[in-house]
Amino acid sequence: VQLQASGGGLVQPGGSLTLSCKASGITFNYYTIGWFRQAPGKEREWVSYITSTSYTDYTESVKGRFTISRSNAENTVYLRMNSLKHEDTAVYYCATDIDVLRPSESFEYDYWGQGTQVTVSS
Repeated sequence: VQLQASGGGLVQPGGSLTLSCKASGITFNYYTIGWFRQAPGKEREWVSYITSTSYTDYTESVKGRFTISRSNAENTVYLRMNSLKHEDTAVYYCATDIDVLRPSESFEYDYWGQGTQVTVSS
């Protein structure tokens, strides 16, 4: 199983980015995909997830600003991030697994991508 996260970069406050997480080696449509982030000196935190049935959820701090979606045809999950704030600066990781009971918990996921840096700065 491989996950390739991409799309990070430097953006000004209020700007937008779209992260991508492309999976290989799995029957993608059966899997839940989660996004997590880790800022310098902080614990990794859950950001969002999308299940195999496309149910989605978001951590409170990104609700209304971030949108997660999936394309099973492309084996890819997207995280559209709007109205970015300084506090969104972090390395963003995607993770996947099947039969995830608590998709906001990092320990539920066995497979992780390499991370992509998002920096929000003027």
